[in-house]
Amino acid sequence: MTSDYNPSPESKANVPFSQDDFEKALSDYDYQFQKGQIVRGQAVNYDNNVAYIDIGGKSPGLLPLKEAALGSVHSFEEVIPFDEELEFLVIREQDADGQVTLSRRELQRQQVWETLQEYESERKPLEMEITGTNRGGIKGDIMGMHGFMPRSHLLASDNLDDLIGQKVTGLLIEVNPEENRLVLSQREAAKADAMGDIIAGRLVEGKIVNLKPYGAFVEVAPGVTALLHIKQVSQKRVESLESLFAVGETLKVMIVDVDEHQGRIALSTKELEHYPGQMLEDKAEVMAKAESRVNSGE
Repeated sequence: MTSDYNPSPESKANVPFSQDDFEKALSDYDYQFQKGQIVRGQAVNYDNNVAYIDIGGKSPGLLPLKEAALGSVHSFEEVIPFDEELEFLVIREQDADGQVTLSRRELQRQQVWETLQEYESERKPLEMEITGTNRGGIKGDIMGMHGFMPRSHLLASDNLDDLIGQKVTGLLIEVNPEENRLVLSQREAAKADAMGDIIAGRLVEGKIVNLKPYGAFVEVAPGVTALLHIKQVSQKRVESLESLFAVGETLKVMIVDVDEHQGRIALSTKELEHYPGQMLEDKAEVMAKAESRVNSGE
């Protein structure tokens, strides 16, 4: 006598799930992690200089201590707590055992570069802690990255070694993740800060830093140089600026135009004359009475 017995769904559910079945189920599941992929996981064990991170794969991911954070790390407990789920970057694809190598450092590095690019585009000042010097300028730390400020972009470039350990504020003038270049300028930061006080019609005092046949360049604020064009010196024709001015001379000038987009500032002393040619005949008197001339609006 033959039996047509078929197990009921309930009896099928009671059939034990063997270890072989479990391993087969794991092998059938696609745990493919690609290099460059961002994954989430949680530390499950520390072993010397490696942390094991559960990222939902067949095997835990490997996190070397040097990849645990952007800065200097002495122990995993400082930055990779057991009870916190974090994001990691896959930096080496899985091996035959399904293990991948992970990094928090590279992920943070990418995020910092993105932040620094925003600072550059928005011209936001930031600080660099000075850690060293070379003949070209100063080196330092910016958000955990290596930065550099050329000597020519410092407001004061003497005794650079005395600056080690101090902080300097600057604007980013180069952000290049591919070449790992991060360059700041203290002069550009000072210029941007001073531009708020550079207003057309205002009288300022500056120092002549360069003379050209067509005009004098006057530093009207730290890092801010403006042009006193030869035609703006006097209401009469000026034959030679070198006969009238000298580099290093202090001068009172009126700001007549500010082009923030081009970064250009135009100055004038002819606006301070009481009569045409006074700058040529009695420059000292023009300087002495510059404030009263501007205040009276004559």
